[in-house]
Amino acid sequence: MTLSRADLAMLDRADPLAAVREKFVLPPGVVYLDGNSLGPLPKATAAAVAHVVEREWGEGLIRSWNAAGWIDAPARVGDKIARLIGARPGEVIVADSTSVNLFKVLASALDLARGRRVIVSEVENFPTDLYMMEGLIALLGSRHALRVVPATDIGAAVDAETAVLALTHVNYRSGAMHDMAALSRLAHERGALAIWDLSHSAGAMPLDVSGAGADFAVGCGYKYLNGGPGAPAFVYVAERHHGVFRQPLSGWLGHAEPFAFEGGYRPAAGIARCLVGTPPILSLAALDVGVDLLLDCDLAAVREKSVRLTDLFIGLVEQRCAAHELVLLSPRDGAIRGSQVSFRHPQGYPVMQALIARGVIGDFRAPDILRFGLGPLYLRYVDVWDAVTSLAEVLDTKAWDDPTFHRRSTVT
Repeated sequence: MTLSRADLAMLDRADPLAAVREKFVLPPGVVYLDGNSLGPLPKATAAAVAHVVEREWGEGLIRSWNAAGWIDAPARVGDKIARLIGARPGEVIVADSTSVNLFKVLASALDLARGRRVIVSEVENFPTDLYMMEGLIALLGSRHALRVVPATDIGAAVDAETAVLALTHVNYRSGAMHDMAALSRLAHERGALAIWDLSHSAGAMPLDVSGAGADFAVGCGYKYLNGGPGAPAFVYVAERHHGVFRQPLSGWLGHAEPFAFEGGYRPAAGIARCLVGTPPILSLAALDVGVDLLLDCDLAAVREKSVRLTDLFIGLVEQRCAAHELVLLSPRDGAIRGSQVSFRHPQGYPVMQALIARGVIGDFRAPDILRFGLGPLYLRYVDVWDAVTSLAEVLDTKAWDDPTFHRRSTVT
């Protein structure tokens, strides 16, 4: 690779997404490579949340459930997210966390697939997804089984016993991307349903859950949707299931008439039955800003830049850090890679801590993975150059061997 930093500065000047960077709060002296864990703060978020706090809550008080449309916020923001993931209006709603939503749709899918007992997933699926599968199986009296296999064995694992194929679209460790359409089609051909966790892809690329044939999907609000720490998640249910699916958390806002206060539960029509309790209005206001920001972008351009950024990062690391023990974990082919790059290194944790101390913020995943999320909306090509320069310096000087960098924090 013969590019210079000046060459990359020219790419930044020609970048069709360059102006989007100015819509984020980005601390000076920081290269942020962890948007796949927590997206940065959009500049418009503080004012939007302040308006809800000071005017709608402070002045409107409880009247704002109606006057400010609070009660409709989960469906309103859900319909916006639907546009980002290729769903139809009325198929997505914002509620709870990714894990809780996964529990809902897993239980719904198992109910629809009566007579079948196996959930198939990937051994490297995000752990909370697997934990929720295990917990649901135990709750249902261990009448079902969880079959986890390597990604290469998924096709063979889905058989006549399979009720559900449940996968994360982009692997959280490696960034490897599944073919959602092909695997959903395979599940359907074998009589199973397909559930997708979109946490590491929604907002980073165009998605088409309808065209791919997904039955259910869930996703995170605080990664590429830039909704803030602990932002509520979203859940998708294909319209073809709306008349028959049942989710087990029969909370009052999922009732057909919540304010009738009936003694028994009647589920709301369609996606609304995925609601449970009172929606988190302050968090929804922040998420709404992040989603609107994405809706103003061309997701095809976002994806194109993502591939170029990650290709550049891999090339520069392999060129400038070749003398060290870095091993590429992510796919080399950008077409099957999400918006992140992961390298293995035997001293991955202290290396990442040394990088963070220099203002290059990525993260670490056990046991030895340096993980870098390259957010196309705000990351520049020169930032990639600067990040790799810092990584090379940390490795060349063994700066990572400072005892301070070996002390483990709770969040890695």
